[in-house]
Amino acid sequence: MERRAFLAGAGWMAAQARAAASGAAIVIDPKPLFDISPYLYMQFMEPLGTTDSSVEAAWDYNIDDWRADFVDVVKDLAPGMIRWGGLLSAYYKWREGVGPVEKRPWMRNYVWGGKETNRVGTREFVDLCRRTGAEPLYCVNFQGDGIPAFRVTREGSRWGDAREAADWVSYANDPDNRERRAHGQPEPYNLKIWQLGNETSYPRNGFSKEQAIALTTEFARAMKERDPSLSLIGWGDRRDQELWAGDLLRQAGEHLDYVAIHLMGQRPRRSDTALRGLEYQRNPEQAWDELLELSGNVDKRVSELEQVIAAERSPASIAVTEGHLSMSPHNSNPILYEWLPAVYHARSLNIYQRHGEKVKICTAADFEGNRWTVNAVMLQGKCYLMPVGSIMRLFKRRNGSQGVAAKSTPPALDVAASRAGDAFFLHVANIGYRTAVEATLGVEGRTVTGGRVFEIAPPDFRQYVNADQPDAFEPRESVLEGGPVFRWRFPAGSVSAVELQTSA
Repeated sequence: MERRAFLAGAGWMAAQARAAASGAAIVIDPKPLFDISPYLYMQFMEPLGTTDSSVEAAWDYNIDDWRADFVDVVKDLAPGMIRWGGLLSAYYKWREGVGPVEKRPWMRNYVWGGKETNRVGTREFVDLCRRTGAEPLYCVNFQGDGIPAFRVTREGSRWGDAREAADWVSYANDPDNRERRAHGQPEPYNLKIWQLGNETSYPRNGFSKEQAIALTTEFARAMKERDPSLSLIGWGDRRDQELWAGDLLRQAGEHLDYVAIHLMGQRPRRSDTALRGLEYQRNPEQAWDELLELSGNVDKRVSELEQVIAAERSPASIAVTEGHLSMSPHNSNPILYEWLPAVYHARSLNIYQRHGEKVKICTAADFEGNRWTVNAVMLQGKCYLMPVGSIMRLFKRRNGSQGVAAKSTPPALDVAASRAGDAFFLHVANIGYRTAVEATLGVEGRTVTGGRVFEIAPPDFRQYVNADQPDAFEPRESVLEGGPVFRWRFPAGSVSAVELQTSA
C-alpha cells in the first residue's frame, strides 16, 4: 500500500513537472496569503428615476413588498453586501424614507429625472438585505458632495450635514432610539459600514480636496460619537490626474477603515474601436481583444491605490463601491446582454480577488433595473441575471475563505485561487478567443483526490440572455475524473470555477 502510494505520488509529481515545463499546468501554492472578504461580490442599488426603473421596478405594489421573483434571484446571486446611494446620495434625505408609508413625501430625482415615491426606505432596504444574506451599506448625504445646485432647489436645501448623518446612525443602531421605535421597529438594524459621500472629487463645481477632507473628519467624528463601532469609507479617487487618497489618509486616516474609488466608464484606446454602438457586431473578435485590453486598467488602478496606501503606512482597505463596464451609448450598450464582455468581467473579478489583501469591497455591475445593460439583475417582465451577474454568482458561490497564489498558469488562462481547509478553488477565465487550453491541476505538496468544474462555455460568443431565455448562462457542472493527475480542457472564452479536494 505504501509503495503504491509512493509510486502514485511520484507519478503525479513527474507528470506535473512535465506539464509545468510545457506551460500546460495550473499549480497552486497552498500557503494562505490573506482572508477573502465576504464583500468582494457586492451589489449597488440606486433609484434611477426615468433612466432606469430600478428600485420601483423591483417593488410589487399589489402585495406591497419586494417582488418575489426578484428576492429569489438575489438570493441566488448571493451578494455579500448591497449598497444604497450613488449620485442620489447628494440630495437624499433619509427621514423621507422612514415612518408610515402614507406620510412619506415624494422627492424629485434631480440627476436621473422624474419622482421617487420613497416607498423603499431604510426599513425596506434593510429587509431586502436580511432576506438575501447581504450586509447593508449606506452612502450618506455628504453636504451634497459640495454641488451648489442641491443646496438651493425649488423644494429647499437638499444638502445633509454631519448631524443628519449622525442621526441616521442613531436611528439605525441605538437600541433606545425613540424615532425608530415609534415607527414600529423596536430592535436596532445594527448597520456597521457607511460611506461618506459618493464621488466627491468628480464634480468640478463641488468641494475642493481640502474641504472634502475636513468634512470627512467632521462627519466621521459625529457618526462615531453615536456608534464607535462603525466602519467608515472615505472618498479617495482623483480629480484630473491627482488621487485624493494620500492626503485623505494623512489628514483623516485615523477615522477611516476603507478608501473608495470607482471603476465604471472604460474608454477604448483604438481609433477604430469596435466598442461603440453596434460596431462590435461586425468584428466580435476585435471587441473581445479590446475588452481584454480594458481590463488591464482595473489592475493598474487598484495597484496605484495600493501603493498610495502602503506609502502612508495605512491599515485602510480598498472599496470599489461602483465598478461596472459602461461604454457608448452610456450604460445601455447591447453587447452587455451577450457573452463577449465575459473576458472583461471575469478578469476584473479575478484581479480584485488577487489583490484581496487590500481589496475588501468591490462590484462589477450596477445592481438591478429594466433598462440599463450594466445591471447584474434585469427586471424585464421576468427577473434574470445578465452575463456579469452569472459570473459574479459563479465566483461568489464557488470560493474559499483564504487567498492563495497560482504559481504556474498557461498564458491564455487568467486564474484567481483560494482555499478553505483541504479544498481549493480556482476561478479560471480562458481569455483566448479561439483556442481551448488543456491543463493539469495541482497543489504543491498535496495530492488532488477529486473535484468538480462549474463552467459557462457558450459555443457562440454572441450568445445572449433575455426574458425568453433567462438561463442562457447557467453553469454546467462536471466531475473531475482521472488520477493521480487531474486535468481539464477549458474551452475558448469560457469562465469556470474549479473545486479541488486534496489530502496532505
